[in-house]
Amino acid sequence: MPKNEAAWLVAEHGTLEVKEAPYTEPGAAEILVKNHAIAVNPVDWMIPYFGKRLFSWIKYPFILGSDLAGEVVAVGSGVTNVKVGDRVLAMAAGSAKQRNRATEGAFQAYTIVLSRLATIIPDDLSYVDAAVIPLGLTTAACGLFQRDALALEWPSITVKPLDQWVIIAGGASSVGSNAIQLAVAAGYSVVTTASPKNFEYVRSLGAVLAFDYKGKDVVRDIVAALKGKHVVGALAIGAGSISTCMDILVHCEGRKFVANLSSPISFDAIPAGRRMTIPVILKLVPAMLSSSVTTWLKSCRHGIAARFLDASTMIDNEVGLYIYQDYLGKALAMGSFRPSPPPKVIGTSLHEIQEALETQRRGVSAAKIVVALA
Repeated sequence: MPKNEAAWLVAEHGTLEVKEAPYTEPGAAEILVKNHAIAVNPVDWMIPYFGKRLFSWIKYPFILGSDLAGEVVAVGSGVTNVKVGDRVLAMAAGSAKQRNRATEGAFQAYTIVLSRLATIIPDDLSYVDAAVIPLGLTTAACGLFQRDALALEWPSITVKPLDQWVIIAGGASSVGSNAIQLAVAAGYSVVTTASPKNFEYVRSLGAVLAFDYKGKDVVRDIVAALKGKHVVGALAIGAGSISTCMDILVHCEGRKFVANLSSPISFDAIPAGRRMTIPVILKLVPAMLSSSVTTWLKSCRHGIAARFLDASTMIDNEVGLYIYQDYLGKALAMGSFRPSPPPKVIGTSLHEIQEALETQRRGVSAAKIVVALA
């Protein structure tokens, strides 16, 4: 039996420690993947920082991580979409409340994955590039396609333009990069916000129009650009974006709905440290309450609905199954879907995941932090 190792989060507010981990055989509808690349996301540093205040279900020691790419080494009963030896990308669901299993965390050599959340990747796609996709893709898809969100038409290899527009705030982010491509593949025209240095990047993903998210006239400019066009709603990614989206939708023709995929406030100003202190709480809580009240008032005043959505809902529903089993593999093989944002490799072993988390916490733009494994 192969030896497994993991970067364990050994305590609620601790750092990662590489130690031996169980080598677990897959159960029904599960596969076991030997990881060759893993990516990190903001939630991976937020869990140890906020601890049980926000993630009460996590039991320590635990193995974090959602994004992985590697080789299938075992399959459980009932698995038909992949076989041993296949190269796959997958979303590891261990940190999700309904799964809550360390064996399903990505930060280890061998990870148990739900087969429905795995996609075979083309031979010419590297593991490093593939690893940037899963969580960003899943989060974007839940906001765009779930029935309780924007409920858009599903993406297809053969795109049929719909003459309808969707607003995606935060297009250069990991979630935004995937959302633009998914919306375009579903036939929608995309208007997005980003830093001017990333305008060319978001347009290369398929966005028709890009505006400076910090521009003082960004709302007015987008409203003018969408005049006379049918808008199907907005996807809010990034602090403050939900308010911007609501201000735009007030003046647009079409559906008044914002799918919110991120916190209403920025965590960029959180001081260095391993846990949330009382001064930080006193700073964050009023800001969150203020944002919530503002959103509620705008919703009531202008008749705009808004809903916060979490990628974990995709684990069990029909959208996740369609994206991973029916769409993504074909789109990657044809080159119509591009792994985005580009990877930034930080290290080549489990021992360097902690550094990768710190790098992600300091902030990245139009990039995804990846650790490559043997």
